[in-house]
Amino acid sequence: MPDKEGECCSTHLIEGDGTFNAVGLDNFIKQVKLGECGLSYAVVAIMGPQSSGKSTLLNHLFHTNFREMDAFRGRSQTTKGIWIARCAGIEPCTIVMDLEGTDGRERGEDDTAFEKQSALFALAVSDIVLINMWCHDIGREQAANKPLLKTVFQVMLRLFSPRKTTLMFVIRDKTRTPLENLEPVLREDIQKIWDSVPKPEAHKDTPLSEFFNVQVVALSSYEEKEEQFKEQVASLRQKFFQSVTPGGLAGDRRGVVPASGFSFSAQQIWKVIKENKDLDLPAHKVMVATVRCEEIANEKYSSFVSNEDWLELEEAVQSHLVPGFGKKLSSLLSKSLSSYDEEATYFEDSVRSAKKRQLEDKLLQLVQPAYQLMLEHIRSETSNHFKNALTDALSGGQGFAVAARDCTTKFMSLFDEQCQDAVIKQASWDSTKVRDDFSRDLDSHIAQVRTAKLSEHTALYESKVREALHGPVEALLEGANDDTWPAIRKLFYRETESAVSEFSFTLCGFEMDEQEKEDMISKLKNFARGLVEGKTREEAAKVLYHMKERFTSIFNHDNDSMPRVWTGKEDIRTITKTARSSSLKLLSVLAAIRLDEETDAIGNTLILTLVDSKKDTTAADPLASSTWEEVPSAKTLITPVQCKALWAQFQRETEYTITQAIASQEANKRNNNWLPPPWAIAAMVILGFNEFMTLLRNPLWLLFIFASYLLLKALWVQLDISGEFRNGALPGILSLSTKFIPTVTNLLRKLAEEGQTPVNTDATRNNSNSSRITQGNNSGLSSTASSDVTMGNEREYTSPQK
Repeated sequence: MPDKEGECCSTHLIEGDGTFNAVGLDNFIKQVKLGECGLSYAVVAIMGPQSSGKSTLLNHLFHTNFREMDAFRGRSQTTKGIWIARCAGIEPCTIVMDLEGTDGRERGEDDTAFEKQSALFALAVSDIVLINMWCHDIGREQAANKPLLKTVFQVMLRLFSPRKTTLMFVIRDKTRTPLENLEPVLREDIQKIWDSVPKPEAHKDTPLSEFFNVQVVALSSYEEKEEQFKEQVASLRQKFFQSVTPGGLAGDRRGVVPASGFSFSAQQIWKVIKENKDLDLPAHKVMVATVRCEEIANEKYSSFVSNEDWLELEEAVQSHLVPGFGKKLSSLLSKSLSSYDEEATYFEDSVRSAKKRQLEDKLLQLVQPAYQLMLEHIRSETSNHFKNALTDALSGGQGFAVAARDCTTKFMSLFDEQCQDAVIKQASWDSTKVRDDFSRDLDSHIAQVRTAKLSEHTALYESKVREALHGPVEALLEGANDDTWPAIRKLFYRETESAVSEFSFTLCGFEMDEQEKEDMISKLKNFARGLVEGKTREEAAKVLYHMKERFTSIFNHDNDSMPRVWTGKEDIRTITKTARSSSLKLLSVLAAIRLDEETDAIGNTLILTLVDSKKDTTAADPLASSTWEEVPSAKTLITPVQCKALWAQFQRETEYTITQAIASQEANKRNNNWLPPPWAIAAMVILGFNEFMTLLRNPLWLLFIFASYLLLKALWVQLDISGEFRNGALPGILSLSTKFIPTVTNLLRKLAEEGQTPVNTDATRNNSNSSRITQGNNSGLSSTASSDVTMGNEREYTSPQK
């Protein structure tokens, strides 16, 4: 380990006879360059019983190389005096001091002054002092360095001013007892020591926290659980990084000496401590009794810990409830304490009794987790049985309140019986807290089940109300008319009363007070009302869409719900007015919520203002307002101003439909009226008389005209001219212009093909042509008849308009 030695620079600071190695300290400071650190350094010391593993802890914690005890060569003094070294790999620079162990047999019972002097020196110089102690020493009067701490506190108060040292108690070989249970005892003992120390007038009321920050950590056994010990030490090591910064272990230290003056300061402090000769030693008799009784108590404790009956009982209680637990454990404890009395009977009574109490406390502390675990098993199993019993009772149809009351009484009695079976007579432990926790568990579960059941019933009836109201209300609002809101009110009151009646009967089994019952019924009613109002608001948000849908439906369909064909007979003005009035009725229905039987004039106001209004510029506009008369704002869904804006938008968006209908009528009129006016016919007869006579004198012209007629008729049929012009003149012309040339070409090709057919088919061809001519004539006659009907229809449509 040459690298570790070079980095740690271990130095013997104070010899076993108290000689201060000033030269060695100066060399050490130069090697570790401590003088360059200013105030950025920390000093850590460790104190504790001999052979308690102090050096081992320091070597693992700070990567130092202090000499450790060889366990195979027996327990003896390893560290003599005080050694100092630099902590490897920790910033800022940290110096650690390894103190000689206390209670060493090498110094004897009458030479403990050096132990106290070295401990006092460590407290005076160090920022952090580790006090190494055995876990089983907690609570002992003469162990855990208590007498030493008491003396150190008293002398330090007299010699030094407060400098806020961190005392970290390191509990070694931690047992199963949780640290949370050990730490309060240790802190209480430290506080008692501080309170009992006589203080000078200047520090009479000074609290312990003014001098020390107390921290407690626990480590597993190095020999039995080495890996766990190393992991815990590695975790503890992290706390020493940046220990002097705010929030660190020594972040609030005071009176720090600059690093360059550390050597001189340490020498002066040791000098003052060495000159103090009045430190008292405990009486010899008391010391012997203390040590021997402590040994006997430790033997009995170790014997109990390894007792097979105890180990079996402890293992069994880990997994399940153990019948007769209290009697079995009380018997084991009684045997262990009786055996102690037999061996320690000749020692001083006060010491013997104190050690017996400590042994009893340690044993009870050892078995208390098993006792607590036993109570938890009782609590857990009884609670589970209670839950199952309550569920079965409710499933059997029993009322909730009756079932909860009966089950609670039964299982509280069962819990008390089982707790009494687990009582340990040597302990005065009170199971009231666990009983209260168990009672709260039952109450909590009852409250949870009650809340769940009430929520389940509430959700069930809310679902019924939703199913009964949602769809019908939506249908009624979509078909809005004068009877819409009376129908909604009737539906609302009928379904709500039905649900409330059933819900009220269900709540009787919970035996709740009337106020709570009324509140829940009121919530169900409010839910039903909110459902209707919410659906109305939802539909009101889509009112423009519904208005256009209704307008389109009425405008484009007749009374038999058949699509309208705009032939020219329909009165578009009347149809438009009817469709708009129906849409306006829908707007008035959705303008406000009318679940309460209150009258309003919204419908009349809208009709008078938007449909039957006369252009009177002097009269005030009833819709120029944000509220309706006799309608609260909370029930208003569409304000008058919004109604007016929606109506204007509705009219704009439906004008196209009306315009298309009018255009369809006009196109139908033009398509059905092919004859010229009568005056044109008369003019043609008078002006064309000479041409007519010429045709009669020359039959070839008649033949030419007849052939032209046939050709034009064929083109008429092939091009479907009447059908093309139904959609308007311009679309018809454009369509015919693309079909004309292909149609003529097709006709000419057919004529050419017919001219090349054999002669013997001429008769058949002639018969076929004759048939076609006949059909064409009939078609012409039919067209003429249709034109006559169209003319008649046109006159019939236009007459009302005149």
